[in-house]
Amino acid sequence: MGAATTSIGTLSAELRQATWAVHERAHRSTYMAALLEGALPLGAYTLLAEQYSAIYTALEAASDTMADHPVAGPFVIDELRRLPALHDDLDTLGSGVPRILPATARYVERLHTCATDPERFVAHHYIRYLGDLSGGQVIGRTLERTYGLSGDGVRFYDFSALGAPPRFRTRYRELLDAAPWDAGARSRVAAEAVLGFELNIEVLSEMADEVGLDQPLAS
Repeated sequence: MGAATTSIGTLSAELRQATWAVHERAHRSTYMAALLEGALPLGAYTLLAEQYSAIYTALEAASDTMADHPVAGPFVIDELRRLPALHDDLDTLGSGVPRILPATARYVERLHTCATDPERFVAHHYIRYLGDLSGGQVIGRTLERTYGLSGDGVRFYDFSALGAPPRFRTRYRELLDAAPWDAGARSRVAAEAVLGFELNIEVLSEMADEVGLDQPLAS
């Protein structure tokens, strides 16, 4: 989210500041760097989609549980849901039973706790969906160029149902800043968002090992 439209002292500002460094680490991971360079075989991208299928199954199950929560409920936005698109993509990519890596299983275990903890839910919702809506668009275009995919295969990155991304990001910031949490609760949300990035980095590192890449890039 842009610094120019993020008010100091708000939850959106706290999240942006708390997650900046770990976000950069995730973006510069060996797996993600190779994906963005178009240096991975299609099977390596399919492995990522398989991990996402497990991650979003857990997160969107938590969304179903949190839909009526007075604070977390407004974040449950149907147009954000990724599972239908992921299922279409995996069918196109020829995935059978998704292969879920141990790091992904640990991530999913943490996501299961979101169904009973609104602070954790909002933290993981923020890092996943806003990341996909922002940087994920670059990934989607890269996949189209690298693998010749269009439509099915890269539907995960299609957020056109939300309308203009900048307008939606503004709406999302407003949701964050309207959440009636005190300073302690906001700090817990930020800490959980950092943990979510760390779990994601573990998944990316394990995928790099699985597809035979070198050690992660220096931070």
